[in-house]
Amino acid sequence: MTLRLVDSHCHLNFAPLAEDIDGELAAAREAGVAHLLAIAVDLEHYPEVLALAEGHAEISASVGVHPNSREGEEPDVERLVALGGHPQVVAIGETGLDYFRSEGDLDWQRARFERHIAAARALGKPLVVHTREAAADTLDLLRACEASDCGGVIHCFTEDWPFARAVLDLGFYVSFSGIVTFKSARQVQDVARKVPADRYLVETDAPYLAPVPHRGKPNRPAWVRHVAEFVAGLRGEPLATVAEQTTANFQRLFGVAV
Repeated sequence: MTLRLVDSHCHLNFAPLAEDIDGELAAAREAGVAHLLAIAVDLEHYPEVLALAEGHAEISASVGVHPNSREGEEPDVERLVALGGHPQVVAIGETGLDYFRSEGDLDWQRARFERHIAAARALGKPLVVHTREAAADTLDLLRACEASDCGGVIHCFTEDWPFARAVLDLGFYVSFSGIVTFKSARQVQDVARKVPADRYLVETDAPYLAPVPHRGKPNRPAWVRHVAEFVAGLRGEPLATVAEQTTANFQRLFGVAV
């Protein structure tokens, strides 16, 4: 059986990946990666993300503004809906809350997250959610804004099992990055063992967070295979099972045929 993996979260328009997209895609295919979701973090560079999706059948795109982005356009719901209606755009985000990198009054961050949730609900497309040191407020906003209507994924999951169970109850998925391979990531590894088979994804967040054995290097989409292999070991399953399951989960969540 041919292995089919999906890198459900990568930043293909970032250096060094953008310097050799054809090479990165070839390496990914060699590793069994059949599809990639290129994630936008601001609207200024969103056209680059969309162009990658329009130019490569194995790439889909998202649109959104990362919670740490402060310098560019602040989109309203109508703007997000207009951009998110493109057929190659399969998700709204990366959005969410990050209290680690931002300081002071963060009402602006919460308001931005609310607008992204509203746009996702209007479009019927899933959210790609970033949360860092903001678990309680992330959950509160997902509930208050009825994000269960659109669903989505908590990407680069770093929280504990009670948080995972709460977002699963809202219809969300959780996605494991290279962090799950780190020796210190016992909490994340515990979640990877417990999460239902039909509710998790794998990702790289490339060019960040390279998995063991490449930790410290610029990450590559091909290395999502290392993430899947590690999760397979945690769950006591063959790599092929994890690949098949996470690819099916990706297709179900994002409505993408892989």
